[in-house]
Amino acid sequence: MPDFSAPLLHRTAARPWPLRRALAAAAWALGVTLGSPALHAQPATAAAAPYAEVQRLLADGDAVLARQRLQQWLQDHPDDAQARLLLGVALAAAGDAAGAQREYETLTQRYPELPEPYNNLAVLHAAAGRLQEARAALEAAIRFHPDYATAHRNLGDVYAQLALGHWQRALALQPDIPGLGRRADALRQLLATPPAAR
Repeated sequence: MPDFSAPLLHRTAARPWPLRRALAAAAWALGVTLGSPALHAQPATAAAAPYAEVQRLLADGDAVLARQRLQQWLQDHPDDAQARLLLGVALAAAGDAAGAQREYETLTQRYPELPEPYNNLAVLHAAAGRLQEARAALEAAIRFHPDYATAHRNLGDVYAQLALGHWQRALALQPDIPGLGRRADALRQLLATPPAAR
């Protein structure tokens, strides 16, 4: 079984803001800019969208109030994709991974061309140890948006985790495979290194 002690996958947020939250046994970094114009479009209404307020609440660690604010907004603006994406982030930050997964899956069905929901869905899958599902979600993100760097970076991390898992299994079956133990240790050490230091 792969080791998920390293903070590898990066979740999409609406704007760059630092926040870390433990998901399952791993801490997953949040914070990359959304690239899809559809998510930046302001709803056609006189009321101001709560994006900045919600991002501030999340940065301050108040995921519950952020979730409440977004749910109020979405009652009148159910098709606001950016608010739904932020709701998924707020739900995950509040510890409701299942609720976040439902939001991201709904977004992938309604807006299949947007890569960010697939990326965030992949983060949830990886945190739960579902690496094949994470891989599939990231490949979908890249299929719809080939230049989405975050998905490429996360897919590389998923492949590395998958490789480590296979190497560990090979060593368990045949401990004397020449050089494989050193390769597995080197990859494990690389995965344990914070992304900024790689």
